[in-house]
Amino acid sequence: MTAADVERAKRELRETTARGHGKLVALADRIHAHPEVAWEEHRAAAWVAGAVDDAGFTATVGAFGLETAVHATAGSGSRRVAFVAEYDALPGLGHACGHNLIAASSVGAAVALARVADELDLTVELYGTPAEEGGGGKIEMLDRGAFDDIDLAMMAHPAPVDVAEARPFAVTHSHIAYDGVSAHAGAYPDQGVNANDAFVVAQVAIGLLRQQLTQGTRVHGIQTVGGAAPNAIPDRTEGRWYVRAETLADLLEVEERVLRCFEAGALATGAALTVTPESKPYSEFQTADAALEAYVANATALGRRFTSGDTASRMNRASTDMGNVSQRVPSIHPYVGLEARGASNHQPEFAAACVGPSAERLVLDAATALAWTAVDHFTH
Repeated sequence: MTAADVERAKRELRETTARGHGKLVALADRIHAHPEVAWEEHRAAAWVAGAVDDAGFTATVGAFGLETAVHATAGSGSRRVAFVAEYDALPGLGHACGHNLIAASSVGAAVALARVADELDLTVELYGTPAEEGGGGKIEMLDRGAFDDIDLAMMAHPAPVDVAEARPFAVTHSHIAYDGVSAHAGAYPDQGVNANDAFVVAQVAIGLLRQQLTQGTRVHGIQTVGGAAPNAIPDRTEGRWYVRAETLADLLEVEERVLRCFEAGALATGAALTVTPESKPYSEFQTADAALEAYVANATALGRRFTSGDTASRMNRASTDMGNVSQRVPSIHPYVGLEARGASNHQPEFAAACVGPSAERLVLDAATALAWTAVDHFTH
């Protein structure tokens, strides 16, 4: 394509996203109003598939053997570009990470690009990926053949500010359980094995361990079950814990040290410890630099202004299973700024900001910038 052809294609893409903006906003708002947590996104998956099916894609819900995964295609070119739609919500917080906006912007980019797919020798694909918030949906999809032979994979993630490059931590997600022996806390405490004390010991050990951990490390979690009555020694406690590090290699070392803290709880109390991975580990991200450079230029042309320095280095550290995709497929994962009145991801106020004027502009800008980036990537 000539430079004039590229500019014409970009104009057409922008007009397409503008015409379809109302439908994209309606999709984002609908997903937002009906939040579904990991592996339960049945409505969101159906709505995303329906949106691209209406635009001429061949869409499948339940793709790759996963009930809430979506795969849709349009065009028959030799080069394949994938837009990634996340749509799971956070337990108790709804769409406080803006996945409703990710879904709508990826749908918008895919639908727009499909109009010029034949000119660019492209097959345009949409991947609806469940369970990003701790379930590792993309990893399960990768293991089942998703993203095989894709030439470029893209998505854009809402954030308090625009940040170009994703630099997420690698992370593991674990379910922790201690099993003890219940007993009357007043009359027969000596007959009990206190599973709650095991958790206390483990958390104290983790707190002390943090002094010896490197700056690029995070250890955090919650206790979800702590006992049933004050006068009964708890015989079962449970929790969910995340360990993060700069790379998967670093993560293995840190996770081993954290595991010893949980083992200390079991050793001190006599409770039995069970550690169950909630997903396979999330990887660090490998950015396709040329594609990201094109995205930055396109987003800037749309009026976006990127943040750098400390502000950028905080948001772009959030972990994502898109990192695992990036290890196999050239990928970008930029962050798109959302006016949230000082709130940030995983706060109720951020969830509230994921509908309304700023969210609507985000969907339009992200869809357009991603589609334009595909044009630039496959014509240069």
